[in-house]
This record gives sequence, structure tokens and C-alpha cells, in this order.
Amino acid sequence: MKVVILCGGSGTRLWPISRTLFPKQFVKLFENESLFQKTVKRNDSAAESFTVVINQEQYFMGLDQIEDLALVKPRNFILEPAGRNTAPAIALAAFAANPEEILLVVPSDHLIEDQKSYEAAILRARELAMNDRLVTFGIRPGHAETGYGYIEAAGSKVLSFKEKPDLETAKAYIQAGNYYWNSGMFCFRARVFLDELKTYAPDIFEQASRTFEHSRRDQAIRPQLDDMKAIRAESIDYAVMEKSQKVSVVPADIGWSDLGSFDSLYDTLPKDQDGNTLSGNTIHLGSRNNLVISDDRLISTIDIEDLMIVDTKDAIVIAKKGSTQKVKELVGEVKKRKPEMANVHMTAHRPWGTYTILDEGRGHKVKQITVRPNAKLSLQYHHHRSEHWIVVSGTATVTIDDRTFDLQKNESTFIPMEAKHRLANNQAEDLVLIEAQVGSYLGEDDIIRLQDDYKRN
Repeated sequence: MKVVILCGGSGTRLWPISRTLFPKQFVKLFENESLFQKTVKRNDSAAESFTVVINQEQYFMGLDQIEDLALVKPRNFILEPAGRNTAPAIALAAFAANPEEILLVVPSDHLIEDQKSYEAAILRARELAMNDRLVTFGIRPGHAETGYGYIEAAGSKVLSFKEKPDLETAKAYIQAGNYYWNSGMFCFRARVFLDELKTYAPDIFEQASRTFEHSRRDQAIRPQLDDMKAIRAESIDYAVMEKSQKVSVVPADIGWSDLGSFDSLYDTLPKDQDGNTLSGNTIHLGSRNNLVISDDRLISTIDIEDLMIVDTKDAIVIAKKGSTQKVKELVGEVKKRKPEMANVHMTAHRPWGTYTILDEGRGHKVKQITVRPNAKLSLQYHHHRSEHWIVVSGTATVTIDDRTFDLQKNESTFIPMEAKHRLANNQAEDLVLIEAQVGSYLGEDDIIRLQDDYKRN
């Protein structure tokens, strides 16, 4: 069985923890493990191999997190230059598989706490898939939930798919007893899925096939941007599952949560005797039932109840429990006023390492840059800024136009506007330096790449 892990989605409902370029599946919220890592570990026993469908900007983040687990199973990555929803993503994974291979398709950002029941559900799904069924997993609902779609079933037979209901309709579903939450997990033969996709969404099938055939292949499968954009964006539910006559459901009671809001995150985290989430960075006096998350600042509360307090280096969100679905609306406003804050944290992850914004103001920005051993940035230049580099630790190998030289600790250099330059770390330890930018425009899109080891545009 090949396990296909879908890493699409930006997790906007968990902003400011989750950002477009560092979404919730990669945030290490659970004893220094991310949801992505938990997904890999949870499926390792069932997998003969893994295929990870991931945004190309997050490739090295995903690769690093898998390597941290010392995974020995074969894995390959499909790098999406643009997201087109789940039907195209799964189609690309199916084209990359043996046609008769069983695919277990799982999101990367869900939490499942009952491993034994989960493995039993996979075995049942695999049996059905071997008989050429398209299998979906239905979660036994614990309450009337308006944030999920529902599956109406009679045993393993799917009767209908239901859109997200209003509260009264959701209560009726619970009362009926044969409705399940739609988990977004699937199991089928690659051939069967592609045949049904060709029948019910032939345009997606044809364009996804062309996209796969035109993809570059090196360490990963790299679809081309124009090909990817030409695929109609559609979910697997709308494209196939709601139309096919081959769909079965496996009811599952597996301790599942999609962690789609801070309310659901609160439910999963350990708490003290007063119902406050446990953290070494909090002090509570007379406060109860609060979610508090902090990067490093001490958060103190007095006589408050039922609040969500989420603190990162550059943003704080305070909300009432039960109102955190509105965070998605909040992110819409953030994108209008401060778009970069919706995309990246103060610390941004790149294939070569990280940078942290220490200070910025009119005409200047100061960063701490950490370059991993034997890694290097792209050869690039800027139209609107010059840069000063000061080495804090390690040895920097610097290229400026036709000169290449080394800088040691406490040494510095100046990169004029328009100068072609590159920063490399050829040593076995991290390189740390301070970069001071000065110019009329300091956005990350003022980077003209001439050559890049990571094949970024």
C-alpha cells in the first residue's frame, strides 16, 4: 500500500501560528512534533512507500521533518507550483503509482489519537479497495457539528454526501444515527480512481495527465506552473465521490480531529486542574478554561474564563471560545493591511536555513540569517536595496560580482544595489550572520534569482 499525504492548505483558521508559507501541519505543537510528522508515523506500519504532495515552497520543510523521523520507507515528493485542490493532487499521485497499487490518501493536518482503531479501519478499507471500491472514512460524530460535511450511509454503502449543515440539520443527522463526518481520507486502487475521474471529470483527468507527463523529475516530481494552473481546481468529493457508483464508507471511531480551529485545538491539548492549557510560559490567577499559546513571552491572566490567547513574535489574537471560526475573516483583513504577516512568521524557513526579522522601519530592515552546513542561497541581485553582512559565527563564503572570498566572525562586507551576490556555508556547522538592508523597497519579491540549487523561480 502506498500512503499519499496531502500537504495542501494554509491553515488560516489557526493564524497567527499558521501562515501561508508555514502552515499548521508543520508547526510543532505536540511534544515537539508536527501534525505532518504524526501523520507519517501513524501510517508507517501500513505503508510500503510514501508519496507526499506538497507546495514547492514547503518541500525542504517536509523533507527535513521526515528525515528527523529517520524514516526508512521509500518516499517521493510531488511539488505543486500552485494548489488546485484535492482531485488534481490525488490524480498526480495516482499517475505516479502502479495502476493496481492501493493508495491510502490522508491529509497531513489531522490528529488521530486511537491508533489501534485507525489501523483496523485501514485494514477494512483495504479489503474494500481490493474489490475495486472507492473507500471513504466516515467519522462517528460526537456532537452536532456545522463545520464538517456529512456522509449518509447504510452499513458500508454510501447513500449521499451532505454539505456543511446548519445546527438544526446537524442535530437531525445525529439523531438519525447513520450519518458520519466526512474525514477527507480515502483508499482505492490508482486505476479505479483514475477511471472514475476520467468518467466524471474528464477535463481534470486529461489536464492532470498532461501535467504529469510534462513534469520535471530529479529528486522529486516537479509539475510546471502553466500546466498546473490549467487544471480546474476541484475537490475529490465534487469531482468523483459524489457521482461515482463505486463508493463505500468505513465508519471509524478513531479519536479524529481536523484541528480546524483554536476551539478544536483546545480540546486536544493537556490542561491543568482549572481547564487552562498547560504551558511553561503562563501564570493563571483565578482563571479557568483558557487556551494560551506563547512563543516565548510570559503570559499572565487574572480572573478570566473561556478565552483563546495566541501570542507569536509579531501578532497576538485574543478571542472568546466558540468564536474562533472568525479567525478566517480576520486573516482576510490582515491580508489587506499587512499581507506579509499572513504569509510568513518573523522567522521564515527556507531550503538553506532560516531568517528572523529583528527590526524594520522606513527604509531599513535587519535580519538574523542562519545557513545550514553545506548550503547556499541563490545567486541573486536586488533593484531597490543594498545589504550589509556581519558574521556572528561560522565562516561565510561570499560572492559579489566576480569576487569570491571568506568572512570570519566579526568580519563584514557591503553588497551594493544591483550587484550579483551569493552567500554560502561550506563548513560543517551553522553560519549565523546579521543582514542590514537599506533601500526604498525591502520586500521579499525584490529578489532576482540567476541560479538556484533548489530550482526556485
